[in-house]
Amino acid sequence: MVGLTAILLSALAMTLIVGMRYLIVSGGFAWATRLKHPGLYRGLDKQMAQEIRWSLASAAIYGIPAGVVAWGWQNRGWTRIYTDLDAWPLWYLPVSVLLYLLAHDAWFYWTHRWMHRPRWFRLAHAVHHASRPPTAWAAMSFHPIEAVTGAVVIPALVFLIPIHAAALGIVLAIMTVMGVTNHMGWEIFPRAMWRGPLGAWLITASHHQRHHAQYGCNYGLYFRFWDRLCGTDRGVGDFAHSHARGMTASRAPETVRRNSL
Repeated sequence: MVGLTAILLSALAMTLIVGMRYLIVSGGFAWATRLKHPGLYRGLDKQMAQEIRWSLASAAIYGIPAGVVAWGWQNRGWTRIYTDLDAWPLWYLPVSVLLYLLAHDAWFYWTHRWMHRPRWFRLAHAVHHASRPPTAWAAMSFHPIEAVTGAVVIPALVFLIPIHAAALGIVLAIMTVMGVTNHMGWEIFPRAMWRGPLGAWLITASHHQRHHAQYGCNYGLYFRFWDRLCGTDRGVGDFAHSHARGMTASRAPETVRRNSL
């Protein structure tokens, strides 16, 4: 009974951490959007409120397996998370981060394509695509079914692939930042990066925005590898019209949504 209580408390703590991380990061980038592109989210207040509600529900779904893993690591040594830098060579630190990102990206690509099958799209994934256009608050705006598919990945990987606790923190930071920046409707990265050779393999906002506009393409999370291999890569979009739209105060909310497609 004591162990169960400890697990529940750990799950609750992780839920609060995930929820606060979402509010801080998404809120920070939403604030940056209002400074950089005033009016870009004009007319989307109702949509953003809905995104926040779904995202906070997803935070609980992400927090439960994370809390179980955290408890198991600290109290039972269940996972392959390590803290001793001598346990693995230093060169393995960046390699482990890359392995986690590659594994997560592959899982996301195929589950994402599965979510676009008509039955599952109507049942679950339509919640995420209700964000038209997506905003910085949409990163975790998932139906519970979709949230479960995302919540199990990293907790499963820590049982399979050794990783230093700090490297795991880097993975989670990348996951959080890219999840937000890929949805916020403008590129935070220099044009030379996302339009250049590096951008040909990395997913940024302009690539994922096209997925939200066209649906049947650009399914990846971090890398464009699977999209290119499977013929679902449709390149990147152009945010110039979105910025101009956001700067025009006279546009009606529904016109903003319609012109985003």
